[in-house]
Amino acid sequence: MAAVTQCVRAALRPWYPLLRVSLRTSPRLLCVATQQKNSGQNLEEDQSQGQNEQKAEASSAEKLLAEEKAKLEEQLKEVTDKYRRALADAENVRQRSQKLVEEAKLYGIQSFCKDLLEVADILEKATESVPKEEIKDENPHLKSLYEGLVMTEVQIQKVFKKHGLLRLNPVGAKFDPYEHEALFHTPMEGKEPGTIALVSKIGYKLHGRTLRPALVGVVKDP
Repeated sequence: MAAVTQCVRAALRPWYPLLRVSLRTSPRLLCVATQQKNSGQNLEEDQSQGQNEQKAEASSAEKLLAEEKAKLEEQLKEVTDKYRRALADAENVRQRSQKLVEEAKLYGIQSFCKDLLEVADILEKATESVPKEEIKDENPHLKSLYEGLVMTEVQIQKVFKKHGLLRLNPVGAKFDPYEHEALFHTPMEGKEPGTIALVSKIGYKLHGRTLRPALVGVVKDP
């Protein structure tokens, strides 16, 4: 047995220096490996923590951007609504102004026409007051005067028509409170109730608007 032990020692003797070095360096290597392993774990933890922080920062930034976007969209909506309302108001003002200008052009002569209606009424009464049987060659002065009045009346009606002023002589028409003014109601055979039986004074309309209603008598139920 002793001989075997000696043989083993003799065989291992050349490897003693290497074994000593290995035994000396192994703890260091183990320490270094442990440190590297720990460092790797710490690095992974740091990287993971950094990624989490970046994700949190990105999420916070996205949230802020979303809130800012919502605010800007709301402001844009308000400005757009105000702009549209302003355009609508401006268009309404333009249309009203245009309508007023057009009405001023059409009805600016309204007062002047009302004054001329009195002249037309006088001419009409003058021609109606002349006895028709007296209008003959034996009375040349009366005949000439009558013809002159008739020509004047015809001419003034042409002028009225040229400027949009038309007569309202609604005998037999249905009574319209917007165009006629009833002076009296009377039963009349052969006439439909609600129709106009008599026109006391001719009415006039200026461009479709009643300037002076016709004074009339209306048929009523018997």
